[in-house]
Amino acid sequence: MKREVVITADGSSTIHLPDWDEQYHSKHGAIQEAYHVFIKHGLTHFCAENTPSLDTELTILEIGFGTGLNAFITFLEAEKLKLKINYVGVEGYPISVEEVSQLNYASELKAEENETVFKTLHEVSWNENHQISPLFSLEKQHKFFVDITDKNAFNIIYFDAFGARVQPELWTESVFETMYKALKSNGILVTYSAKGSVRRAMQAVGFTVERLEGPPGKREMLRGVKYSSSKII
Repeated sequence: MKREVVITADGSSTIHLPDWDEQYHSKHGAIQEAYHVFIKHGLTHFCAENTPSLDTELTILEIGFGTGLNAFITFLEAEKLKLKINYVGVEGYPISVEEVSQLNYASELKAEENETVFKTLHEVSWNENHQISPLFSLEKQHKFFVDITDKNAFNIIYFDAFGARVQPELWTESVFETMYKALKSNGILVTYSAKGSVRRAMQAVGFTVERLEGPPGKREMLRGVKYSSSKII
């Protein structure tokens, strides 16, 4: 499928799929969306609720590694907040070296000193764990979401799959059941989607779901919590 790098409203780049009229990130701002959905309502919220210690390693699963934007911002947050994070990104269709070279995240984030880190996130081998820094490790898993078999493994899931309009099969009860199983007790899943069908699918498998204010261009988003008293699967 054809892919082309485009600039979103906040000046940051993303990848556009003309055949689907779909982007890897919001056209209203890739970086703004990543910070609002996955950092503010994901990582920052989880830390506020659970106050991890310096010895605690947080585990994050990203559904759709894509351009590496969410992983890169999480790396920057780990360094800033002194959080130890083990990051797993699942991707069925990795982007090319040429596409990576066109992404402007380091400059737009004013993190030019870490541009080599961003490149490293894409250059390291798949299906192996790599220590990117003393605080941040990364394992990119080259597989499809339906092949995830982890149980009670993650504190946070960044659910950043393509939208239900173009890939409805990624937003079903069976997929969210896989996500629920993968989370530890009191773990959270955050997603930019606010569709009623997505909320109901999450609730059906045991998540306690709340609607939150969405990023620029979206009214709402969703966050689900796997409480210890939630449905046991």
